[in-house]
Amino acid sequence: MPLGHPWEPCLSGGCHGCGRPYGWVRGPRVTPPRVAAMDPGVGARKERPKPREPAARLEKAKQRSAQQELKQRQRAEIYALNRVMTELEQQQFDSFCKQMQGSGE
Repeated sequence: MPLGHPWEPCLSGGCHGCGRPYGWVRGPRVTPPRVAAMDPGVGARKERPKPREPAARLEKAKQRSAQQELKQRQRAEIYALNRVMTELEQQQFDSFCKQMQGSGE
């Protein structure tokens, strides 16, 4: 039995796009019987162990982690500043209200 794609007659009349009204086309791929007997998963690729991550990838991951930590710290600082400013604004509003009540009496 020949290996690879055996040629078989084209009986479609050229409707499949081969450009010839009749001729020869490739048939299905044939696997030699001795290979099929050795390995039931013919054509399946062997799994190779993953190569270790290169230093550039590890460095990029470290930078990404440091960037996330910086973002979290900045966000916490913004929330704390917002809390302080809200309290100050409330104190100023309360003093303004007392001043307006005192001058209105």
